Amino acid sequence: MDWLVDPFAVTFVQRALLGGLLVSCLCAIAGTWVVVRGMAFLGEAMAHGMLPGVAIAALLGGNLLAGAAVSAVAMAAGVSVLGRNRRFTPDVAIGLLFIAMLSLGVVIVSRSESFAVDLTGYLFGDVLAIDAGDLRLLAGAVLLAAVLAAAGHRGFTALTFDPRIAETLGLRPRLARIGLLALVTLAVVGSFHLAGTLLVFGLLIAPPAAATYWAHRIPTTMLLASLFGAVATVVGLLVSWHAGTAAGATIAACAVGLFFGSALLAACRERLRRGPRGPRRVAGVAVAATAGLLAGCGADSAPAPEPDVPHGYVEGAEETAEAQPRLLLADTGTGAVRVLDLITAELTDLAPLPGVTAAAGDGRYAYLAAPGGVRVADAGSWMVDHGDHVHYYRTAPGVRGELTVPAPPGLAAAADRAVAVLNTGATATVLDRAALDAGRIPDPVTVPGIALPVDGALVTVDPGTGRVQLLERDGSVRRAVGEPCPDPRGTAVTRRGAVFGCATGALVVTGETARTVPYPPGTAPGDRATTFTQRPGASTLTASAGTSGLWLLDVARGTWTRLDTGPVLAAATAGEGTPVLALAPDGVLRALDPATGAELARRPLTTPGAPARIAVDTARAYLTDPERRTVYEIDYLDALRVAREFPLDITPGLLAQAGR
Repeated sequence: MDWLVDPFAVTFVQRALLGGLLVSCLCAIAGTWVVVRGMAFLGEAMAHGMLPGVAIAALLGGNLLAGAAVSAVAMAAGVSVLGRNRRFTPDVAIGLLFIAMLSLGVVIVSRSESFAVDLTGYLFGDVLAIDAGDLRLLAGAVLLAAVLAAAGHRGFTALTFDPRIAETLGLRPRLARIGLLALVTLAVVGSFHLAGTLLVFGLLIAPPAAATYWAHRIPTTMLLASLFGAVATVVGLLVSWHAGTAAGATIAACAVGLFFGSALLAACRERLRRGPRGPRRVAGVAVAATAGLLAGCGADSAPAPEPDVPHGYVEGAEETAEAQPRLLLADTGTGAVRVLDLITAELTDLAPLPGVTAAAGDGRYAYLAAPGGVRVADAGSWMVDHGDHVHYYRTAPGVRGELTVPAPPGLAAAADRAVAVLNTGATATVLDRAALDAGRIPDPVTVPGIALPVDGALVTVDPGTGRVQLLERDGSVRRAVGEPCPDPRGTAVTRRGAVFGCATGALVVTGETARTVPYPPGTAPGDRATTFTQRPGASTLTASAGTSGLWLLDVARGTWTRLDTGPVLAAATAGEGTPVLALAPDGVLRALDPATGAELARRPLTTPGAPARIAVDTARAYLTDPERRTVYEIDYLDALRVAREFPLDITPGLLAQAGR
């Protein structure tokens, strides 16, 4: 074992080991967000964009670390400013700044005859030259990065998986972006002088990428990435010592090798979980049976091992890296039903439902009302939100079955991970979501009043008395809610709670609190909100204000804003700060400023007077034109540009959204 121990008996190798471990921790904290957010190009640009500052500092005889810091901060500021331009994607801004900074650095170096910075040292640093002062600097950088990551965790998470969720939750996404840039800048600058740009980039990307195969939570990924970085440091130093190779480059190569090894092991794991096929399946069954017999003979009471189910695994579904938005469309004339895949543009026919009058969605299932009851259709795409990360799934669309319940034209639906709730007038129907996901229609639970799921319970409003109660999922009463809701109309489920439209305003209920957001003084009874529209889960809702305009309800801030638009056929908004979309009877779609109501853009689209429907997502809106049998995909951030048109073979009179 001398070959393993002897290198670390040398003092400078001990300092290199400790420095490498600190760099691994620092890069794991920042690199996890770089990998999860897809910011690898930014990390590379930040690492190499320090060259102008290093070059100027070397020419002036100054501190190279200070020069690198100034250059990195300038790079981060430029990315932040140019990234706000909506005419091009952020990677364009990063690429432009990357080339500009690197070119500037090369120009400075080429014009100097006395440039004294070794290129190898710039790329790979000199990890074997670490001293006590460097270690103190690195330890401080690790501590600062940990504090910054902990303080910004919620904002970083919301920004990573859906920037508009950050807006909705009041987490200030612009500040979160600046915080992430600061975190990456700290990691790159703090490690540059010791590790060089390539080693920093290698440890920033490879260990977190390897960790994502085995961890599905941000903190766990960071810890595992730190461990992988530590292993790469130890192995790299050992190889460098015995093979006489450059220590920094060897550590970077080991980190990348760990990634490929992790990817290979993960692929083998997935193949084993799926099981063998053909003749190998028979052999596998035989081996398993033999092992079972031997185990039974050796230990009568030994329990059979539970199969290792991967995190997020859903039997019969394909997990995807991004949302799989779909629209369920129904023709009220013929009863034809179609599912439109917005990724592939494919149309799937479902069994027709003659006499269909209403459609409501809960994120995966669409509930179609007809005279005989309610049909449950599976759109085949959905999202599971675990708080700090999400899973997206897709499967084939289909019909789950029929419910014999009242089916009014104003059918509304809402769901959480446990139950789906259908509001059909004086009563609500509660369905077990697990049973639906298993492919069967569960026995419904009927509760009186209008109901919505909230924080593991049901909140109900009695239409006659306005009394509000919290119920258990089986319908038993948990407690009364003090705030009343007279004459309830309109419901929505947001990340801030369940929302009921009342004669006095909007009642917002969570598991612990209830509050009323009153209408502005002077609101006429005929102008109250009766039906809410929203992006799924968002806390900014739209509703008609009679025939005179639109309401914008910000649940997070507790405010109503009235936009005097005149009558509208359909309206929606993606969330706080995004334009309000309003379709007028003349068929013109307008984008309105949510604060002032000023018109930002307009585009004639649908047949005047046609009963169009609109659904909105984080980047696009989808507008039906029944007369032309078309669905328009609208880029509402680019002057209402029509990005795509989806021709249909039915008249899309009804619309339900899925995949979110």
